[in-house]
Amino acid sequence: MPAFSFEALDAQGQTRKGLMEADTAKAARSLLRAQALVPLAVELVQTGQSLDGRSASLGQRLFTRPVFSATALSIWTRQIAGLVSSGLPLERALTALSEESDDERQRHLVAALRAEVNAGATFARALSQHPREFSDIYCAVIGAGEHSGNLGLVLERLADDLEERQALKAKLVGAALYPAIVTIVAIVIVLFLVGYVVPQVASVFAGTKRALPFLTVAMLGISAFVRSYGLMMLIAFVLIAFGTRWALTIGHIREKFDAAWLNLPLVGKLARGYNAARFAGTLAMLAGAGVPILKALQAAAETLNNRALRADALEALVLVREGAPLASALAQKKRFPGLLSMFARLGEQTGQLPVMLQRAARQLSTEVQRRAMALATILEPLLIVGMGMIVMLIVLAVLLPIIQLNQFVK
Repeated sequence: MPAFSFEALDAQGQTRKGLMEADTAKAARSLLRAQALVPLAVELVQTGQSLDGRSASLGQRLFTRPVFSATALSIWTRQIAGLVSSGLPLERALTALSEESDDERQRHLVAALRAEVNAGATFARALSQHPREFSDIYCAVIGAGEHSGNLGLVLERLADDLEERQALKAKLVGAALYPAIVTIVAIVIVLFLVGYVVPQVASVFAGTKRALPFLTVAMLGISAFVRSYGLMMLIAFVLIAFGTRWALTIGHIREKFDAAWLNLPLVGKLARGYNAARFAGTLAMLAGAGVPILKALQAAAETLNNRALRADALEALVLVREGAPLASALAQKKRFPGLLSMFARLGEQTGQLPVMLQRAARQLSTEVQRRAMALATILEPLLIVGMGMIVMLIVLAVLLPIIQLNQFVK
């Protein structure tokens, strides 16, 4: 049954907007009148339109935020998983979620999904009509659940995967947040002291005709350089950042950069572990949902942010297609942690590949969190000590002329 967006007046003269299902626009108007509403506008919601029924322009697609954030999507998936697992039909579950949603855009999106399901489309196909909200992997997992007849179980696994991924990301961001704040504050303070305070204080001693201490002279030189070329340095930094970002859009450059990033002493292991955990978790979820292993490998490889690891995963896919076991294919790619191939081998030997891959994902996630927290614990005191030493040098550069002048007066 198609969906129609409407605008109508109620008995109090208030304007009401929403989304409803009807066979035709005329039937939609009749339903509105039956609810004591005066229809002002009734329009068919087409695929590719915005949720309020109007055609989505390029500007709207670029600058309008998605209906579901990552956190909201995991919550919504958990809600619909609970309803479907409890035996509620999909259409009634979508109806309940549409009515209970506090966000108007979410309510309209879920109502549009319900309308497409009522019209005969599968849930996966209905989701695929909104690619900005639901990724290809999300739709593939739902489709596998519908095909196997275990939609509720698959939705539960999908919700678990989304929540675990969000938890890992939140912990990594939390570990990096404090060092980032300390670094930014330190840079701002140092630039203020060097660019404004040091010249103001040093100008007082300019008329004494006495040689200033070496530290003060050096600090004045740095200050003069910052004041003269600071803006140019900022512009150059911005241009370099944009140029680097553009260069990384080129495939072979990005792959070489990501390969070099994996070889860095500390962050390289973090990147390798994070991507491997994401790969193993996605592969376990897809395999557990009944997706064929080759298709699951292809989809899991596409989730990897690191292009070098993605290339290794695709090469492993080729080996598996040629008949090699998954464990041996992954073992040949040295960028993947050995833990992943070990658990894959155990899964193939015991016939519990999804379970073993999920265990590998959890162990890798735990190791990534431990390394991130250890790195943050080391960086925090180092940053504070480094900032203190720089500020101490600046203060000494200011105080040394005063001490020298005081000794001269005595």
